[in-house]
Amino acid sequence: MFLSLYDPYVVQTLQSVSGSSVTVQTTHGSVRGILTNVMPDHIVVENSGTPFFIRIQQIIWVFPTNEA
Repeated sequence: MFLSLYDPYVVQTLQSVSGSSVTVQTTHGSVRGILTNVMPDHIVVENSGTPFFIRIQQIIWVFPTNEA
C-alpha cells in the first residue's frame, strides 16, 4: 500500500510563486532555479535547462529570489 501525504496549503503557496525564481531547501541540500511546475506530491525547479524533481515532503523551506 502506497501512502502519500498531501498538504493543500503548501501546494497553494507554491502555485502562487510558480514561474518565479526560487531557492528550495530540501533535506539533502538546496536547489535554485525557476519553479516550472507544482503537483500535489512534487515540484519541478529548472536550473540551466535541467529540471529538478523535488518531493514536497522533502522541502524544508522555499525562498522567492530575484535571479534565475
